[in-house]
Amino acid sequence: MIDGLIKDKIDPLWEAMATPLVKAGWSPNQVTFAGLVLVVLVSLGYVWHGSPLIYGLALGVAFAFDALDGAVARRRDMRSLSGGYFDAVVDRYQELAVLGTLAYVHDVWILALLAFSGSVLTSYAKARAAIEMPVSNENWPDFFERMERVIYLCLVLVLAGLLPAYKDGIVVAGLAGFALLSHATALQRARRAWGMLKVEDQSRK
Repeated sequence: MIDGLIKDKIDPLWEAMATPLVKAGWSPNQVTFAGLVLVVLVSLGYVWHGSPLIYGLALGVAFAFDALDGAVARRRDMRSLSGGYFDAVVDRYQELAVLGTLAYVHDVWILALLAFSGSVLTSYAKARAAIEMPVSNENWPDFFERMERVIYLCLVLVLAGLLPAYKDGIVVAGLAGFALLSHATALQRARRAWGMLKVEDQSRK
């Protein structure tokens, strides 16, 4: 939702930030993969140092780097269907790395599973509809999309780092909120997709 509202304003900023990568000759897929590596590395770092504040800030940087792949693709005129697919798959692995790390460090496996399943189902609800009929990638103004989930996780970790006495409780509550919001968004998307497919069914009669 946020991305859709501010896309026209934020895209020029991403493209400006991507200048060093463009000059260095990086491809969009290389940037995407580098973003995954950064997320995995800072997640392994959290297992070692245990500071939610450092993890939250480091994830913010890693996810920002990951967002530059689209800017590089536009700047180098290298947009492609395969690149968009690769980026979507990597996004899921990034979320798996982060939620798996939180599950391991804070022993919240069930909450992490609920959070990740909600994230995957949010993506699947649109992807499955696209198998049945052509759909626009722009008309899905859902509440808890990828950008919202990233910002939410980073804020939860920063708050946990600023209030160390309540660290575990904040992470647990944060993951519970993540799970609730992600599944609500998955159902929101499924409801929209169902309606679109019903209209398509009627048009084919």
